[in-house]
Amino acid sequence: MRDSFLPFTRPSITEAEIKEVTEALRSGWITSGPRVAAFEKEFSTYVGAPFGIALSSATAGFHILLQALGIGPGQEVITASLTWPSPANMVELLGAQPVFADIDRRTFQLDPASVEQVITPRTRAIIPVHFTGQPCDLDVFQGLCEEHGLILIEDAAHAIGTEYRGKRIGSGKNPAVFSFHAIKNLTTGEGGLITVFDEKLRDRLISLRFHGVDQDAWKRYAGAVPSGYDLVEPGWKYNLTDLQAALGLVQLRRIEEMNSRRRKLAELYDRLLDDLPEIIRPARVPYPSRHSWHIYTILIDPERTGLTRDEFREEMRKRKIGTGLHFLAVHELSYYRKRYHPSRDLLKNSEYVAARIVSLPLFPDMQEEDVVAVVEEIRDVLYSRRR
Repeated sequence: MRDSFLPFTRPSITEAEIKEVTEALRSGWITSGPRVAAFEKEFSTYVGAPFGIALSSATAGFHILLQALGIGPGQEVITASLTWPSPANMVELLGAQPVFADIDRRTFQLDPASVEQVITPRTRAIIPVHFTGQPCDLDVFQGLCEEHGLILIEDAAHAIGTEYRGKRIGSGKNPAVFSFHAIKNLTTGEGGLITVFDEKLRDRLISLRFHGVDQDAWKRYAGAVPSGYDLVEPGWKYNLTDLQAALGLVQLRRIEEMNSRRRKLAELYDRLLDDLPEIIRPARVPYPSRHSWHIYTILIDPERTGLTRDEFREEMRKRKIGTGLHFLAVHELSYYRKRYHPSRDLLKNSEYVAARIVSLPLFPDMQEEDVVAVVEEIRDVLYSRRR
């Protein structure tokens, strides 16, 4: 057994991040300012989008993006159930109805056939998730949206550095929402960003993220514009700060290095788990892609292992190995289950995966021997059940 606990994840912070944040503190400007502007520009350039709007969270991004696109009462938005509740919650809070579609049980990606099955005259948008860092099949979803006159919004919370058919997620013409939460491949502590191609949409999002006023604090106090301002429409307080952006700027410059490290560790997991048929791993998508390996997931099937997922996680905890749960099915959570009574027949794959999924430790500062230790403990757990 390990001497120390191996966490499920840990942010990779170097002296370069600490230095940049310290310089931001010493600059005298710590709220939204020049570092946020630089971060937006560098991130947009990295993914290949003309505009990026940095925010306090990806949830904030979904909120103002859906609002700016006119999502509201009487409308439906289709999304995956196997994800964090954030997109569904923002649809719900704007007065529209989230409609859950099923996933492909092999890849865990949103299933276009299931999406098409739940499209109605009230459907306004589809939000597929690039789950765990693998891209969903954007061309198919784009075709569905064009056929039915719908908006395609990409949930790119897991997809910093992910590529679909040779292009980075965020480079397409659909709005994409990224997350910089502490466990993500690139972190600002908390934070998010929307990439868009439409300049008018960008301007509306900039207004909505900061109260609805037409000038932010940096432009007013730095002397870039006259100090007056106007309220264009009621908005929110969702701006990213320069302290967060300072961290993000260095993380962005390291993202390829950190993703490469994640990829190598994931490949080692693959090799070491190959001879454990009890452990189910998601299949790679069949189209050209590049996985960013936000998380490494497996399924613990009680029929194969003699363990429930929660029993497995507890056994790993006893062996000083942290694990994650990504995710429970949103349609099975109390609020949505009681409010909408979603059809379980339409979401069988989501329920199957949600009952069995476990995330194993994966972060750039892990060592190869950590991966070996995790797999050795998995073997020990399985062996203990066979005895």
